[in-house]
Amino acid sequence: MENKSNEATPLRPDGDRVINATLVEMDLNKFMAQIKSEKIWCESEHSSIAIYKSEKMRIVLIGMHENAILKTHQTNANISVQVLQGTIKFTADNQTISLQKGQMVSLQHNIPHSVTAVEESFFLLTLAM
Repeated sequence: MENKSNEATPLRPDGDRVINATLVEMDLNKFMAQIKSEKIWCESEHSSIAIYKSEKMRIVLIGMHENAILKTHQTNANISVQVLQGTIKFTADNQTISLQKGQMVSLQHNIPHSVTAVEESFFLLTLAM
């Protein structure tokens, strides 16, 4: 297996990291602190960082400010959302559920869904292709 990495960019100077290898270590607390230290966190409602990326799976850490909204969208992957910090409202299939730290939800592919942060929140989005 060829190791894959993301490189630093002007918007993410601490961006160098392995995103695919036989074993990928992920320090979620470090990534949350990194997001909060970046300029884009101060200028937008939410920010994200891909922490794992392969042909069959992707893991993205998403941070949202209080009252931020990820508008209705859908993906061709099955997903799971696991809350690490805060509280979010997850809406899909005419149902809204509140998720707090330690709770998660899974959703089949191609189902429209949205996310609202009740308070500043961080969650892991896992996509299974």
